Amino acid sequence: MKSLMIFAVLSFVLFMAACGEDETNASTEEGSEDIGAKYSEEMDYTITGLEPGAGQTELNNQAIEEYESLAGWEQQTSSTGAMLTALDTAIQNEEPIIITAWSPHYKFAKWDIKYLEDPKGIFGEEIYAATLTRLGFEEDHPAALEVIKNFYWDIDKIEETLLRSQEEELEMDVLAEKWVEENEETVAEWTDGIEKGNGEKITVGATLWDEVLFTGNVAKIVLEQHGYDVEFTSLDPAILFESIASGDIDVTLAPWLPTTHGALAEEYEGEFVEVGKNIEGGKLGLAVPSYMEIDSLEDFAPAG
Repeated sequence: MKSLMIFAVLSFVLFMAACGEDETNASTEEGSEDIGAKYSEEMDYTITGLEPGAGQTELNNQAIEEYESLAGWEQQTSSTGAMLTALDTAIQNEEPIIITAWSPHYKFAKWDIKYLEDPKGIFGEEIYAATLTRLGFEEDHPAALEVIKNFYWDIDKIEETLLRSQEEELEMDVLAEKWVEENEETVAEWTDGIEKGNGEKITVGATLWDEVLFTGNVAKIVLEQHGYDVEFTSLDPAILFESIASGDIDVTLAPWLPTTHGALAEEYEGEFVEVGKNIEGGKLGLAVPSYMEIDSLEDFAPAG
């Protein structure tokens, strides 16, 4: 009889615990839905975006179309500067906001923000900055190639450096000079034990994006210090790929692959050599301040 009573008590305790767990899970789910609906209403069902013609503007529109949680939402297009001003104001007031985001960018070093999960994969996979050379570069400049293959930056360090350029109002060539001066150990790791050049000319190309203007200028300075005569030029991405395929450009650290400049890489496949990655962990997406208790694009509520 005593055994039966103990069994009954234990069964009751386990039953109540299970019920409590179910209630907790249900409460958590309801809480998540409630806060998502609250944020959505407070943001007036609006994504704060970029210029109308920007590639990510189209991706944001696609997200609005494909996520049920964003049905009926709108995208407020503006300049990058206006978007970042809106972000700063929202954070100062600890208000909800959802913005267009990409990395590397100094906003991740300046503000505590996070990407939202994108279960549908609309914004694509992580991207990396590829180091490319023209065909025949290795045969012409084997020692220089050894140095170039060593160029690598952590993405968070790039973002901190880009923030410095904003705060100190530094052009990318000046920023690169300061970085080389302040990072002698890193430069030494890139170049130690590698034969120096003898005035051979090398042309380094980049696009007009800040992070690759910075890395391209660092490459220029390091190669010059290692004995090469380096010319640096910035070009439209299409012209950059055309120039490296034709041999007019020797080296670039600028293309973001596999997606951002992927179509150009496919167009000129076989006409350049990819020798490495110089920045990894690049990303596109939508982001919110980290104080917002929401993690996914699926956590919001449709308008109306």
